[in-house]
Amino acid sequence: METSHSLNEKVIVALDVNTKEKALDIARELAGCGCWLKVGLELYALSGLSLIQQFKELGFKIFLDLKLHDIPTTVEKTLSVLTASGVDMINVHCSGGYEMMARAAEVGHKAGKTIIGVTVLTSMGQEDLTSIGVQGSTQEQVLKLAMLARKANLNGVVSSAQEAKILREECGEDFLLVTPGIRPAWSEKNDQVRVLTPRMALEAGSSYLVVGRPITLNENPREAIEHLWD
Repeated sequence: METSHSLNEKVIVALDVNTKEKALDIARELAGCGCWLKVGLELYALSGLSLIQQFKELGFKIFLDLKLHDIPTTVEKTLSVLTASGVDMINVHCSGGYEMMARAAEVGHKAGKTIIGVTVLTSMGQEDLTSIGVQGSTQEQVLKLAMLARKANLNGVVSSAQEAKILREECGEDFLLVTPGIRPAWSEKNDQVRVLTPRMALEAGSSYLVVGRPITLNENPREAIEHLWD
């Protein structure tokens, strides 16, 4: 039976907050519990890479969630800068295409960093995909992009936990599945559409679970992360 600490090692806490001070306060409260931290666009816009070293000094692994999507050369050069920092995992958009992902993967492997691809945002449902011209079901689109990411030698993908089972079957055991849209049974969905509870996501095949507001908006983030598995 897994301990709470070992389960927490599969949790990436999304620090989607609007001040550096708030991010550091949460990080200090969570230090030592085993989880990762995610630095997304909002916090990156506030602090750049300046907080990364402070988080590393507190003992955290860092997922830099910038969802890079540009021409291959720009993504390659940007990743060369980002992988030189203390971050452990970075993502790009699978919809940037094979060449972009392949060059991103090469940079990551040389630097010893994990590079993953974003398939379909968990805030998007079938109607949203149809409205931007995507044919086929959400699951078909996720699988198509994930298989392209695997071919490009990325370490894994970001996807809804609802697609984790089929992705695990099709992409293999060594392919990382990082799943946002994770909501404990006691929390609200907020703007996420395709969601599962933490235990359901792990059972479906997720490697890492991204959890934000149920922890960061809680009066006691440390207590909230310990109750994820209730």
